[in-house]
Amino acid sequence: MSIRFEESRRVFSLETENTLYQMRADETGVLVHLFYGRKTDTDMSYLVRGGDRGFSGNPYEMRGHRNYSLDQLPQEYSCRGAGDYRISAFETVAENGSRTSELRYRGYEVIRGGAAPAGLPHVRPDKDTETLAIKLEDTALNLEVTLCYTVFPEHDAIVRRTSIANKGDRKVFLEKAASACVDFLYGDYEMMHFHGRHCMERLPERLKVPRGVLTSGSRRGMSSHQNNPFVILCDRHTTERSGECCGFMLVYSGNHLEEFEKDQYGSTRVVCGIHPDGFSWQLLPGESFDTPEAILSCSSEGFNGLSYNYHRLIMDRVIPEYFRTADRPILINSWEAAYFNFDAEKIVKLAESAGELGIDMLVLDDGWFGKRDSDNSGLGDWFVNEKKLGCSMKELAERVNEKGLKFGLWFEPEMISEDSELFKAHPDWVLCDPDRKPVMSRNQMVLDMSRPEVVDYLTDCMCGILESANIEYIKWDFNRSVANVYSATCPPERQGEVGHRFMLGTYELLRRLRERFPALLIEGCSGGGGRFDAGMLFYCPQIWCSDDTDPIERLEIQRGTSYGYPVSAMGSHVSASPNHQTGRRTPFSTRSVVAQTGTFGYELDPASLSDREREEIREQLADCHRFHYMLRDGSYYRLGELDECGEYNAWMIVAPDKRMALVNLVVTHVRGNPAFPYLRLEGLDPEARYQLAGIRRDGVNIDPINAGPATSVVFTGAALMHGGISLPLMYGDYPSVQMYFTRVS
Repeated sequence: MSIRFEESRRVFSLETENTLYQMRADETGVLVHLFYGRKTDTDMSYLVRGGDRGFSGNPYEMRGHRNYSLDQLPQEYSCRGAGDYRISAFETVAENGSRTSELRYRGYEVIRGGAAPAGLPHVRPDKDTETLAIKLEDTALNLEVTLCYTVFPEHDAIVRRTSIANKGDRKVFLEKAASACVDFLYGDYEMMHFHGRHCMERLPERLKVPRGVLTSGSRRGMSSHQNNPFVILCDRHTTERSGECCGFMLVYSGNHLEEFEKDQYGSTRVVCGIHPDGFSWQLLPGESFDTPEAILSCSSEGFNGLSYNYHRLIMDRVIPEYFRTADRPILINSWEAAYFNFDAEKIVKLAESAGELGIDMLVLDDGWFGKRDSDNSGLGDWFVNEKKLGCSMKELAERVNEKGLKFGLWFEPEMISEDSELFKAHPDWVLCDPDRKPVMSRNQMVLDMSRPEVVDYLTDCMCGILESANIEYIKWDFNRSVANVYSATCPPERQGEVGHRFMLGTYELLRRLRERFPALLIEGCSGGGGRFDAGMLFYCPQIWCSDDTDPIERLEIQRGTSYGYPVSAMGSHVSASPNHQTGRRTPFSTRSVVAQTGTFGYELDPASLSDREREEIREQLADCHRFHYMLRDGSYYRLGELDECGEYNAWMIVAPDKRMALVNLVVTHVRGNPAFPYLRLEGLDPEARYQLAGIRRDGVNIDPINAGPATSVVFTGAALMHGGISLPLMYGDYPSVQMYFTRVS
């Protein structure tokens, strides 16, 4: 049993393989948080103590007990206005204007098989999964708030969400409804978040949690390039290899907020959920509201241990089941090879040169529809521009298939151009404030996905194209932030719902496509990595990691992404040199080493390459097929600490049975008279013996015996993990090395 309830003390214990999450309904009915961390097999109530604190008020029923105050109690779901002055998880406005909420325990049930939030992506349960549903009540508002905790023991994960139901006869406005709230009684913590910008996403940053409030979030209508909906609370001594840390990941792709507060007595509170700015949900009698899920996980084995938990859970329970064991095609994308300047002949020639090298799929990017010869027009007109192509989409797909390649297509469904036929017919289908001109970005506007007729239109258009030709992949783009969040169909009192209803509409469109085309590979994209989150991964098993394809930039982007998301979900391609975003020149081999740690592909024209480079592509493809199952099913480890990556970046992947391991290193700053790089490996069997079976330096295979890493090429796993291994010195511009180990005993 992963869920236990001790009735005499009303203590709930949620257990995974290595962790314990514990709470207690106290004598007043407040649901008190007791503990979240490494398993203890103990009632942790003894940690919670009261004291007479100045100006910390007492609930009415405890007015004679000055040592009892919500202002110092650790709570499972904190409310505004009832004496807890820290950040709140729940904020309401009653019909009479009252802004106070008070929640008290009313009971619980254990649900077998889980309970998914309505219309939202979620962590998929199975028949044996258990969910604890704790019911709280605000008697003045007649609200029933259900806190749901779904336990995934083998993944060391607990998934939280909240459901709010109006049981009364008056409407209530929800102004904040967080997915999770967790209090840590004491500790000197740091917060790690993943910030960035377009073409430089998910850069890890550690900040000391101050006395006060520290936040990370997005108001951009998407999870954003700027702040990912995944954060970590960690001990200040935590490293990649050791130490305590807890992760909080929203299964959501819209506006989000993660808050950290260290209070006056040293307790730290973490709250995460939909961003309350601009959010207001009118809950009429009989209606209910479900928050997105939040995935919580704790590790006492450092950041690599926490990443391992998230990677396994996302692969096993989040991405569509069809793609969990399916090989991903190695594709070539037409964008950097052709941009908008193409016709069918050019695309077929690209397919022919790619097919000769063994590439699996060609993806036709932007520019094939409507009046779309630049990024200033045509969005919304999802009909094939046969005049530009010179043929139908069916004919083009058939010609690409004849060259031995699968065929894929680019879409940007949620956007619309001002000059489109769709806008002329339905100008009210855009998000736009009355009597204002809209904010423009890339000369495009945003469709109102909260309207069912918009979702129906896009369903008909996209399904019609997908059924007209043999299209096995789509790239789903979203190339601007959302502004002017106003829907022409919502009454004034419900405009605060539009942002969330927009996401529900997007998820509904994705759900319909997944249901209709279960084998269709959808790659998420939002100007690259602007919607890289667990919500999109529920529908899209891979996401284009960043529009920046420079491998040296990608080292940072992919490393940061790996803290929460598996490498098999990262779209990563070899692009041309000099790079189109930075102008940097890098070796072909280094570009491949970086791109191989992801869903591998190419973003260039093979016909423009030298014979040697084309031969390197064949070697790269052979490596990808050789190591593909390790990338999909194996364990990924970052080698070295974040602050040690000034001269090189290193990582490794270990096969599920620990019989093979692939170690990668790229030198980012070559120095004169350098020191030897030493790496401590991770994830091996310490009792086993491993042979250094191969070294590839700058794309050239080297005899391990003559490479000079050691006097022997056979090591124990313990030696490689605790003593490490030295790598050969490397010179030139951004050199790289790969080392391949196999278990011999």
